[in-house]
Amino acid sequence: MKALSDTMLPVGDGHSLCLRTYGTPGRLPVVFLHGGPGSGVSESHLSVFDPQTCHLVAFDQRGAGRSQPARSLQANTTAHLVADIETIREHLGLEDWLVVGGSWGATLALAYAAQHPRRVRGIVLRATFLGTRAELDWAFGTGMRTLHPALHDDFLAMLPEEARADPLPAWWARILDPDPAVHLPFALAWHDTERILSSHRPGRARLDPERIAQASAPGPASPRMEAHYFRNECFLAEAPLLRAAPGLAGIPGAIVQGRYDLLCPPATSHALAEAWPGARVTVVEAAGHGLEDPAIRAAVTAEVARMIARLG
Repeated sequence: MKALSDTMLPVGDGHSLCLRTYGTPGRLPVVFLHGGPGSGVSESHLSVFDPQTCHLVAFDQRGAGRSQPARSLQANTTAHLVADIETIREHLGLEDWLVVGGSWGATLALAYAAQHPRRVRGIVLRATFLGTRAELDWAFGTGMRTLHPALHDDFLAMLPEEARADPLPAWWARILDPDPAVHLPFALAWHDTERILSSHRPGRARLDPERIAQASAPGPASPRMEAHYFRNECFLAEAPLLRAAPGLAGIPGAIVQGRYDLLCPPATSHALAEAWPGARVTVVEAAGHGLEDPAIRAAVTAEVARMIARLG
């Protein structure tokens, strides 16, 4: 999809965001929120939008993608990202828009809508993540131990015995360690673990010690940002998203959920829809987490088109 504009937008605190627009000005404005946190916008993700039917806005969040300074954790919280979305809306002169996001992008979409409901005409989510420690403990603990026991053994084996009873804080501390000899192998191993858990049919189901031992700079982008957010409860402990969901009444919502999503399981989407009047869940059978899954992509594409037709 060819961009209409591609610019760097200063948003304060020394950050400038890579901001791109696509599609047809005058059509329904849509903002796409990428995952991670820290992944950046992937052009392949934008293929779920029809440029003839919407005016699409996509941006790399603070420290992600082409935004500057790269990988910066300074002044980088959920509140900052929510404020950035409003800055972008005002910069583009848009009254309101459809908000679309998956996984961490779903978290950010819900946080934005909770604070700025009058600016949100509708929401399309994929793989609901509410930013809680309980979700992470399930994905990298109970869920992985139940469905990928060998991978769970590999995950724990990265840590000394005394850190294995509560492994996630130990992982995050190592990913954020300033010494590359410490953080590079842990960042790569976290990335590979997530990739396995995100796929319904992963190409491999174990960590590769040789690959991890050969990790080199700069390493994958997301683990550092994820460790920063996750060890701080995604900066949402004071404003839980599920508690705020009833306030979304009147905003139409569509939630696409893979039946076998091990990172964001169906129970979370179900709980959100129960608390959010006007939300509807579409479960995709024999599918996992990622938008790369053809069935998930088809379902998200259909829900986006349906919502645009409804709102446009």
